[in-house]
Amino acid sequence: MQIEPVVDASFEHAFRFSQEEVEKFAALTGDNNPLHLDAAYAATTSFKRPIIHGMLGATVFTKVLGTQFPGFGSIYLKQTLEFLRPMFVETDYKAVFTIKSIQPEKHIAEIATEIIDSNTKKVVTRGIATMINQEKF
Repeated sequence: MQIEPVVDASFEHAFRFSQEEVEKFAALTGDNNPLHLDAAYAATTSFKRPIIHGMLGATVFTKVLGTQFPGFGSIYLKQTLEFLRPMFVETDYKAVFTIKSIQPEKHIAEIATEIIDSNTKKVVTRGIATMINQEKF
């Protein structure tokens, strides 16, 4: 399904992360904070269990923006991020993308990005992506 890239157009993508993916991200980035990897340590914190790296959660934005909405040919110019609530493994989330503005003469769009916990319906991460795409904007 192709969605026309116009102001207020939106796209949703369901996803979840496994502990194995968190461990691979930690190995790749070198961020081995026990809050992400050690259940016993995390139990002593206000989170009570390991949380996902905020930046791992945000990788869903680049995945969708570069491959699905708006898709191939899209290049990041900027992404703001606010981490509002923790994310946990084996939890269902929904990423929501909404085009806020388009500058057709520059082939640039600003797209609101949100991650919503599918169970609580609360926004856990949000921001604005500024994308360029010569073919779509």
